[in-house]
Amino acid sequence: MDIEALVEGVLSGGTRPISRAISAVENGAPESFELLKRLFPHSGKAQLVGITGPPGAGKSTLTDRLVRLLRESGKSVGVIAVDPTSPFSGGAILGDRVRMSEHFNDPGVYIRSMATRGALGGVSRGTHDAVIILEASGKDVVIIETVGVGQDEIDIVNTAHTSAVVLVPGMGDEVQMIKAGILEIGDLFVINKADRQGVKRLETELEMMLDMAPKEDGWRPPVVKTIATEGSGVAEFSDALERHRRFLKENDLGKQKEIKRCRHRIMELWKEIAMERLLPSLMEETELHEAAERMALREAEPYSLMESLTARLGNN
Repeated sequence: MDIEALVEGVLSGGTRPISRAISAVENGAPESFELLKRLFPHSGKAQLVGITGPPGAGKSTLTDRLVRLLRESGKSVGVIAVDPTSPFSGGAILGDRVRMSEHFNDPGVYIRSMATRGALGGVSRGTHDAVIILEASGKDVVIIETVGVGQDEIDIVNTAHTSAVVLVPGMGDEVQMIKAGILEIGDLFVINKADRQGVKRLETELEMMLDMAPKEDGWRPPVVKTIATEGSGVAEFSDALERHRRFLKENDLGKQKEIKRCRHRIMELWKEIAMERLLPSLMEETELHEAAERMALREAEPYSLMESLTARLGNN
């Protein structure tokens, strides 16, 4: 891989270099760290929008409509659609890209499907790095649409500046809101498919819950109703995103949120390195297998093993 040429290609906004760079970090290529080190200083300027919610809420259609609106206003857009993982290839099942096919020939839009590859939290391991690449390429807005995994869908808070939770009437979302704790996740809420029965009830209950659990930063998450298939309410959704962006900037909360994002990424990288590099140096595969066998027979417990590994780490 020609790192210099690839960096220049990404910084110039080229579609093929962006694709090659994201593939490199997603597949863990040896040069990916060097690539990201070169691109990171050019990131940090884009508005990062997370769109999450239960499966079937219409997130992809809403994203498609939002991209169209942003392009009409002259903004360049990157979309990372975190899709379910294929059980055969380990790659993304490209449902979201099919639904956004009208943007494929637009040089101001870049769309990438990324597989979860077993990651919890609705965001894949490579998503954070892909965001850096899209930011460095000059995209004004980067949208991260999560896979829709329900209660585990929390990582978007540590990935985006603004998190939008998409709900649908008649899908048990009232219970889901309580179970998943999405009142804390959402900076704004979208009730999509608002032509269905039950929309008023969902809106009322959501507003009541938001009143009972105010955010510490003083932001009151708005509730927007949309019919994404018709484009209805999408302009109001875009306006709400812009209001939150301005709120963060005017109250100096954007910097705090960015620090939180960076702290989260440092910890995630540390966990990855510990698993991939430190653990093999602390424990041979045969020792790990023997320990697992003893645990299965209840002849040993994992806590002493962890204490032993920690002691070994301290002696290295």
